[in-house]
Amino acid sequence: MAQMIHSMIRVLDEARSVVFYEEALGLKIADKIVFDDFTLIYLSNGEQTFELELTVNHGRTEPYDLGKGYGHLAVSVEDTEAEHARLTRAGFAVTPVKTLENKGRVVGTFFFLKDPDGYSIEVLQRGAPGRFV
Repeated sequence: MAQMIHSMIRVLDEARSVVFYEEALGLKIADKIVFDDFTLIYLSNGEQTFELELTVNHGRTEPYDLGKGYGHLAVSVEDTEAEHARLTRAGFAVTPVKTLENKGRVVGTFFFLKDPDGYSIEVLQRGAPGRFV
């Protein structure tokens, strides 16, 4: 079974967003990973394992058009390769399996699945390393 693990939104101002989510929802930074072009900030609290991922694209000054802003849901699975093969055989639109690394740290192994309306769902390998439950 797939398990919901995080949802991602793009934000313009990291500090403003972190303060808002901490004050409004009690979410605190669980992890922060800085890449050359973007930063990932994972927010959570002790009430749940589900996280909100804030993505800050470095150098961006224009607000996002939320109607066209990129975002995704994420689920974790026991075996990414097996799940990818199962979904491919079933005729679902999936991207190739990829591994994301940053400075020698594997952040995750994943692929994306499209729902009937075109929304992206990230399917991640469950377990360490990375952001997986």
